[in-house]
Amino acid sequence: MTYTRRNRVEEQQEAYQEAKQITATYEQLNIALDPIDWQQFGMLAPVNVNNIEIASLQDLSQRSSDDLLRQAQIRMLEHAALRAANAQPGLKALMWTPLEVVQPQDFLRFWIITLETDERIPLVESVKNGQRVYETYTFDETDREQLAQLFGPESEGEYKLHETVTIKERDRQYTGEIIYIIPPGKALPNRTTSPRGRGYHAIAGKTYTDNVASRYVIDCKDGFPHLVNQSQISRDE
Repeated sequence: MTYTRRNRVEEQQEAYQEAKQITATYEQLNIALDPIDWQQFGMLAPVNVNNIEIASLQDLSQRSSDDLLRQAQIRMLEHAALRAANAQPGLKALMWTPLEVVQPQDFLRFWIITLETDERIPLVESVKNGQRVYETYTFDETDREQLAQLFGPESEGEYKLHETVTIKERDRQYTGEIIYIIPPGKALPNRTTSPRGRGYHAIAGKTYTDNVASRYVIDCKDGFPHLVNQSQISRDE
């Protein structure tokens, strides 16, 4: 709706109701919004969390609780990742990836945020003192206990520990070292930029499905390691 001076009062009434509803919904999601200045900006008022702009009141209007949470997650995760990377102004996040890890953990969810520089920043989403927070996860690739806590017991696979391999993700190739091997899983994490692959894949003369072949944690020296299916790997020649 386009507002004019003649229906300014109507806009303010709508903005007040929307601000009240959105604030209450975010409270239920353990997210405390900054005060929304609907009196001055009406439906164009910015909705912020700790001075991080999520969207305008108009953009968030009539959205479901899940949509509101996703919008806040995107902005808060990006902010935390850029801060952790000491990023230059203007840099943005390229991809938000929820990582599959062993449960239960002392956090709600594990995320990998890939920046435009291709740096992969690990973050954990938690609720502390009743508020949802996003913090950098300190990772040590040499800590076998930490790897087991994240991915479960170590396994064996077609490729060997410490082998250098090439992997394919999102139509790009990366080279790295296998630092951990884990048993088959139901699926790899969803990524915002591409659908999850399914079906059969040929590897080294054999046929595997994604849920019967081992998975690999591979350090490509670009931040947090890549967790990939066996079907995504080829040996470095």
